[in-house]
This record gives sequence, C-alpha cells and structure tokens, in this order.
Amino acid sequence: MILDVAVRLFSAKGFDGTTISEIAEQAGLPKANVYYYFPTKAVIYERLVSEVLADWDIALRRIDAELPPREALFNYVSDKLEFSRVHGEKSRFFAGELLRGGKFLTRRQKRHVQTVTREACAVVQNWVDQGKCNPINPRHLFIMLWSTTQFYADFAPMATTTLEVSQLRRADFAEAANQIIAMLGLWRD
Repeated sequence: MILDVAVRLFSAKGFDGTTISEIAEQAGLPKANVYYYFPTKAVIYERLVSEVLADWDIALRRIDAELPPREALFNYVSDKLEFSRVHGEKSRFFAGELLRGGKFLTRRQKRHVQTVTREACAVVQNWVDQGKCNPINPRHLFIMLWSTTQFYADFAPMATTTLEVSQLRRADFAEAANQIIAMLGLWRD
C-alpha cells in the first residue's frame, strides 16, 4: 500500500514535491508506520526505481535468440505494453525520474541496464548477421521500442484521444502490439 501510494505521488509530483506525510496520509497510515518500513523517502524512491528495472529485465529476457525475430520481438513488445497497461504509474514515475536526469539511478543500475541492453542487442545483431533481419542498429531499435511501448502509459491521454476511446482497454494494447510488430517489418521470413 505504501509503495502504491508513493509511486502515484512521485509520478505526479516527483521526488522533491512529495513528502512522507503525504504518503502516510494517502495510505491511511500514521507517519511512524511509513518510517517503520522505509527509513527515508529516498529509500522508497530507490525501491521503486529497482522494481521498474526488475520488471523491464523480465520483458527483455523475451528477446530469445532461439526464436524467430518476429516472435521474439512480439513477445517483448507485448510484455512491455502489458507493463504499461498494468503499471502505468510506475512507467510515468520512471519517465519522470529520467526526465529529471536519472539522479537516483545508481552506477550499478546504469551498468546493469547497459549489460542487459548489450545482450539483447547482440541477439538482434546476430539475426542481422544471419540474414534474418534487415540491417539495423539494434540500440536504436530498442530506443524506438521503449518509447513506443511506454507511450501508452506515459502519454495515455494522447493515446486515448488519438484512438477516440475514453480509456485504453486490454484490446487496445493487444492491437498496439500487433501494429508495432507489423510496422517494424524488419525480418526476412
């Protein structure tokens, strides 16, 4: 409950704009209870950053070298969109952190992101080298996929306006996955 409230507040107001008192009040807890579980606001924030990175690692593991590129990328895009659907607040929270310079990302976390991205890029590059994909820069592919899949959470009001719906439904996310993969068209079947 504390983390759910905190991510909502951090997502809307950032680290500096959120107080432990607000988190406690909106969680319906005495401030002392929040401090019992989290000694500082920074600890809560850092925990949320770690959770987002762990969730994204799970999705990135879907880039499986044993699968055809279209299937592996579809699995990855679907997982990233599901994260946006289910954890929109976390996505917006992390986007806000990055927009403010990513000061809460530790060196270890940055190295980890580089390592897992490098591994996923190696899989894509291998597909390119084997002639399974058109020649592309895998790093730019991932930047594009991150921005595309996160748009549905980070900019949900624009997505709903564009799709002319009042709220994004599961079917909208499924259609997004199909359309993103169809538009990529980079594999050679």
